[in-house]
Amino acid sequence: MNITQILSQELSATAAQITAAVELLDDGATVPFIARYRKEATGGLDDTQLRRLAERLQYLRELEERKAVVLKSIEEQGKLSDDLRAQIEAADNKTALEDLYLPYKPKRRTKAQIAREHGLQPLADVLLAEQSQDVEAAAQGYLNENVPDAKAALDGARAILMEQFAEDAELIGTLRDKLWNEAEIHAQVVGGKETEGEKFSDYFDHREPIRAMPSHRALAVLRGRNEGVLNIALKYQPDDTPITQQSEYEQIIARRFKVSDGHKWLRDTVRLTWRAKIFLSLELEALNRLKEAADTDAITVFARNLKDLLLAAPAGRLTTLGLDPGYRNGVKCAVVDDTGKLLDTVIVYLHQENNMLATLSRLIKQHGVKLIAIGNGTASRETDKIAGELVREMSKMGLHKIVVSEAGASIYSASELA
Repeated sequence: MNITQILSQELSATAAQITAAVELLDDGATVPFIARYRKEATGGLDDTQLRRLAERLQYLRELEERKAVVLKSIEEQGKLSDDLRAQIEAADNKTALEDLYLPYKPKRRTKAQIAREHGLQPLADVLLAEQSQDVEAAAQGYLNENVPDAKAALDGARAILMEQFAEDAELIGTLRDKLWNEAEIHAQVVGGKETEGEKFSDYFDHREPIRAMPSHRALAVLRGRNEGVLNIALKYQPDDTPITQQSEYEQIIARRFKVSDGHKWLRDTVRLTWRAKIFLSLELEALNRLKEAADTDAITVFARNLKDLLLAAPAGRLTTLGLDPGYRNGVKCAVVDDTGKLLDTVIVYLHQENNMLATLSRLIKQHGVKLIAIGNGTASRETDKIAGELVREMSKMGLHKIVVSEAGASIYSASELA
């Protein structure tokens, strides 16, 4: 499925609408411009759809570019099978793609790589496949000048298996989802920071499910950590769980690689893989995901509050004449009553001052206007001057004027609400 088809499904739009919008965006047009002036080209896509389209378009293009890099890298290593290529091409998000790439991603020489160079891959394979063997005895057959004893051999084999377990894309996806859905975030005050960090006192010993944490609490806890007041950790089992007890996550890893319950060495390998490699990585991912979600939610709340502020009546509930100043296209005028209902519209021109004064005077008298609101954009000063003359001439009507911000007006004018 190509990008156009994906966007068409996600936005419930036709391929022609998506193609037209993408071409406009690629030509440098902004979302507000397209929503307001290119509705005929996009088939009426609104600003919300266009903004979502722009965001997803960028993401999907970055995903395709990354896929090309990953495929080239694995192919150059001579390890690109048809099945792996199909999995990579089918990956629908960056996280899934990176999970697939992890075993093939060039990295610094790890303990596992060194162990392979020392000929310990066959030992690791044997220990996993033939779990009835005595590990000490099995290791004796792999000693050499680089592997002086059984302990060194088993340490190397363990490093290989830990890397193998931790780079299984399907397994990592399962563990990631389980951790996000079930883990709790635990915040605790750093010793000696109680007074200095008093504003974070609500979180000195705070615990709640990470997936359900509201954005304001998440941001507060993360800020407390950044300021050195709070320690944060993910908890995936009760605090009183014996350290030797196998967690559900370790059980999932063991089942994935068919590790028997009675094989202590392999069970210990699974435990180390989870606690020292996989969990630490997934914990960091989860906290980053929490922050991204909290940031997005906070921005949405701030935007909603700002919208209410920008759309608030400039002087309370009064019948208002709004003036959108302009030179070539004229001054656009609209009268609304004290409930916001549209009563009248007209366009007047600054270079026809007498006609402008007469038209505005008629609107004011006809609708009982009490306030003139002038946008602070282009030609605002000249428009304000004429409005001032009207206020002086019609002072007995209790008429007033005010200059207001035009911030957001263009986007709002193209919205479904407007």
